[in-house]
Amino acid sequence: MKRRGMFISFEGIDGCGKTTQLRLLAEHLRLAGLAVVETVEPGGTEIGRQIRRILLDPANAALHCHAELLLYFASRSQNVEEIIRPAIARGEIVLCDRFTDSTLVYQGCGRGLPKEKILQLDQLAAQGLEPDLTLLIDIDVATSGARSYRRNAQTGSAETRIDDESAAFHSRVREGYLGLARQWPARIRIVNGAAKIGEVAQLVWEEVAPLVQ
Repeated sequence: MKRRGMFISFEGIDGCGKTTQLRLLAEHLRLAGLAVVETVEPGGTEIGRQIRRILLDPANAALHCHAELLLYFASRSQNVEEIIRPAIARGEIVLCDRFTDSTLVYQGCGRGLPKEKILQLDQLAAQGLEPDLTLLIDIDVATSGARSYRRNAQTGSAETRIDDESAAFHSRVREGYLGLARQWPARIRIVNGAAKIGEVAQLVWEEVAPLVQ
């Protein structure tokens, strides 16, 4: 019998460590003999990567919030059709670095765009697809800022347009995430991202293991 596909997303404010934890979980699952596909939003496809460069380039400070919103969903639609749905149909486990929850908090809570408009666009772009499990790696805003600054300095990253937003913006985003976790506790599980990397990985595995074993 073919294994049922699964969709797991990782969420959190910048610098929370979600990308590292996604990769660690992918390694763990592959060692267990499971087929895993890793993807990211925005990005994940060649078209998505081109959109990502527009969205995260600090030179594009003039990008209007509505244009920003539409670009995020354009990337997501391509990712869903090209990568995510086909992998789920093959019975694989898809791990996605951000999905629509990010848009609800960054463009909704952060930018102040209406939640109803975001969800309408999500129906068009994702066609009802939502993660089976969302792991919210939670850290405080001060830690987020310090980690993001250190990462960008070390890597010379040019993807800093969102990182460069104010502490108040990132506080609204974090509170938005915690609000979503309260709204959908069965899907969104909060993981303490302030712990050591190995400890966070163990907490992540404790949430995922019941779904895959």
